Amino acid sequence: MTTLPVYRWRLAPDGLATLRQLRALGLRPGGQDVAAQLERPRRHGRPPLVAYLYRVDQAKPVRPMTPAKWAALAKANTARRLCPECGRDAGYVIPPTLGTCSPCAYPEEQRAA
Repeated sequence: MTTLPVYRWRLAPDGLATLRQLRALGLRPGGQDVAAQLERPRRHGRPPLVAYLYRVDQAKPVRPMTPAKWAALAKANTARRLCPECGRDAGYVIPPTLGTCSPCAYPEEQRAA
């Protein structure tokens, strides 16, 4: 087992990027192994934040969205807006903490208004 090179925050060499940085460039790791590790120190004895770095030269372009993927995404987002209690489109994504739209979650406040 080989150990990964570890770089401190903002000191990684050119040619390496995190997943978010690759995505901003329109790239994905494409099955390559992690090339290095980036550590950001934190205060009060907490462990450092860790991000994995990938080689930009081995990254592949992001796969384009197909019409079927767009349709599936739209269907999933629509399902997140439907209230399971009243069945109406809430007009926003229903928070998982509530589980229902605001009028169903707080009916007493709706009657008072």
